[in-house]
Amino acid sequence: MQRYTAAMTGGLIAGVLTTAVMYAGRKSGALTKTLDRDAVDWIDDLTGSRKVIGDTGTSIVEFTNHLGASAAFALAVPKLREAAPSLSPAAIGALYGTALYAVNIGVIAPLLGITEGEVKAGPRKAGERWGIHVLQAVATAMLAERLARPAVRLPRRPA
Repeated sequence: MQRYTAAMTGGLIAGVLTTAVMYAGRKSGALTKTLDRDAVDWIDDLTGSRKVIGDTGTSIVEFTNHLGASAAFALAVPKLREAAPSLSPAAIGALYGTALYAVNIGVIAPLLGITEGEVKAGPRKAGERWGIHVLQAVATAMLAERLARPAVRLPRRPA
């Protein structure tokens, strides 16, 4: 698979994975209110969407946005791989996830009003958000690497 297509596909799969992790983490009590729920609240605050399409509909809008962002941010992975060919995909993902967390959650989300800011969120919630970003980017980088490899053709057995 072409490396940018592989990266976007990896980003989409990682987006589904991180959504599942956040959902399971919330339901089990292992995670606090996760970023996806903050985003659903933000969408509703701006648009009143829960009155029109309900919480599930608003969650679907947020999930669609999350997948789009996952695919878009994944487009940087091949360039990061070129810039640091000696690093493993997991290391590239961990560094990229940390950078995305710092910019998106440390700066942009509080400015937009999606989050309260990481100091107010506290170390547990901030750590959870960072961890999810790292998980997302590591999964993306590893999947992109695997999907971009040429397919291995097994020899056919004689009939």
